[in-house]
Amino acid sequence: MANMNVEMGDLRALVAVAELGSFSAAAKELHLSQPALSRRISKLEANLGVRLLERTTRRVELTATGREFSRKARLVVHTFEESMLGISEGSGRMRGEVTIACVPTALNHCLLGTLKAFQQLYPRILVRVLDDGASDVLSTVVRNEADFGVNYIGAQEANLQFTPIFKERFVMICRRDHPLATRASVTWADLNRHDYIAVTKASGNRLLLDLALAGVPELPEPLCEARHVRTVVDMVAAGLGVAAVPQLAIPAHLAHTELCTVALTRPVVNRTIGLIRRRDRILSPAAERAYQMIAAAALAQ
Repeated sequence: MANMNVEMGDLRALVAVAELGSFSAAAKELHLSQPALSRRISKLEANLGVRLLERTTRRVELTATGREFSRKARLVVHTFEESMLGISEGSGRMRGEVTIACVPTALNHCLLGTLKAFQQLYPRILVRVLDDGASDVLSTVVRNEADFGVNYIGAQEANLQFTPIFKERFVMICRRDHPLATRASVTWADLNRHDYIAVTKASGNRLLLDLALAGVPELPEPLCEARHVRTVVDMVAAGLGVAAVPQLAIPAHLAHTELCTVALTRPVVNRTIGLIRRRDRILSPAAERAYQMIAAAALAQ
């Protein structure tokens, strides 16, 4: 009869390999060396008396028994961690890490206030924020390098769950001394008569705008381009021209001093920010708590 002295660490090792599909990624997630992780899996298999994984030089696959057992192990691990999180509520004893990928323009609106509240509840949980462009945020979540993400693309990805949390519109920004600054609204055609600054075609915002404006006549041709929206805003503040940006992309100190926003019409273009997570990944209790807090805070605004 198999020795059933199974440890929680061994179950965590199996769950990590099953979710990430890689020994190297699982070892990194658990802060173990690959040999140490391999020893945990081997010990678990020896204790159970069954083979859970098929290892090749290129990939790791679960056996039929491994798939069934890993689902049960995942429930055991997450139930245990959820219990520990509840016991530690307010005590500051819970440890761990949460990794969140986020487009920079959503940081202030979606994350910072909630992360402060999360830190007060769980001061010993490390929160890692990967602030990057929309495509990189998407791929980071898809590759399981982040627990979840905050992004405006991902709703069309079959393996991702996209939960909308707020909508914002694109506005024109210009310096306060610009001729368009006093207008109540402008059209996209109006921008064609002024120096126009845009993000590059590699940007998710550019793709979104190109799709929304397909077929609209007299679109402005950019005089300058930059990779990041924040750089575009800085270029406008320097007097290089006007731009169309998401409203939340404008830093508060510039919005109240050097820059002004004007409504963009014909057509109005919006983007929806949402939380993205893999459908096949069960978040750790700490990550799930952060996810729910961010969603609740954003929807309450």
